[in-house]
Amino acid sequence: MKKASFMAIATAATMMVGTASAATLDDVKAKGFIQCGVTTGLAGFAAPNDKGVWEGFDVDFCRAMSAAIFGDPDKVKYTPTTAKERFTALQSGEIDVLARNTTWTLSRDVNLGFEFVGVNYYDGQGFMVKKSLGVSTAKELDGARVCLQSGTTTELNLADYFAAQGMKFDSVLFDTADEVREAYIKDTCDVYTTDQSGLYAQRSVIADPENHIVLPEVISKEPLGPLVRHGDNAWGDIARWTLNALVIAEELGVTTANAAEMKGSKNPEIQRLMGVSGDLGQQLGLDAAWAYNIVSMVGNYGEIFEKHLGQSTPLKISRGLNQLWSKGGILYAPPAR
Repeated sequence: MKKASFMAIATAATMMVGTASAATLDDVKAKGFIQCGVTTGLAGFAAPNDKGVWEGFDVDFCRAMSAAIFGDPDKVKYTPTTAKERFTALQSGEIDVLARNTTWTLSRDVNLGFEFVGVNYYDGQGFMVKKSLGVSTAKELDGARVCLQSGTTTELNLADYFAAQGMKFDSVLFDTADEVREAYIKDTCDVYTTDQSGLYAQRSVIADPENHIVLPEVISKEPLGPLVRHGDNAWGDIARWTLNALVIAEELGVTTANAAEMKGSKNPEIQRLMGVSGDLGQQLGLDAAWAYNIVSMVGNYGEIFEKHLGQSTPLKISRGLNQLWSKGGILYAPPAR
């Protein structure tokens, strides 16, 4: 992102922090739905299906919040946003939560006035090229034309990597991921760079995916997660513990299929999560069954990952770092107690 445009967003954000509602849960209940900001369309993460219904990994986070609040996962309306538009949409109150493969950085957290509620996907920036280019490593990309999306962390990462390798490149910028993909297909550039998850998603919708490869290098840390506005801690708590509940449910083996049966479990952790004992729901200002509704209506983290991104999908992404901490990954949630 260019410095001038970054400063403009920061200034606008600072002006709008004071005008944003401090009782988002009340507003959401009054209108009867959550306004969720998503991408303009990224396979596996957020895109309309052939019936025009939004679905995907990030979409299911918003559906989980809806299940927690309304006991219905479909009380959600979706606002497609570009990388440039997403922050203004959240700060202005146009959307209640942003679930749109957004990297958690200090500036976005502090200077822009947002609150990341956790990491729902550990990612890193990579490169995709056509097999016909004859390249097997990013270190062979000296002088390449690189297509990428403006208004992202991708630009700075790209500049840092090429400078560190002593290589040159020409950047070709576009506003949306679809525009980047089309330019790459039409040979406007040699390389497509974004988060690796995005590369796998874009490759899955190219007509000849077998002729494109994602190079092995990962050049950045990209912790992606949902975010809300600063200034409404109660709303942030609901978003944060919705994400945590998805992870904890997988840790405890609670699934869509067995959630009702698990209400009878003798495990105190499961009893608290399912609302059989304790007052977790009350502390969040929600019904005691908030987490039960999430899991029974949407699924746990692992179910959602496999449904939209896993080996049975066109993306075929392995869990990797996004596996539970107890199974070799780094996915971890604080205790629900």
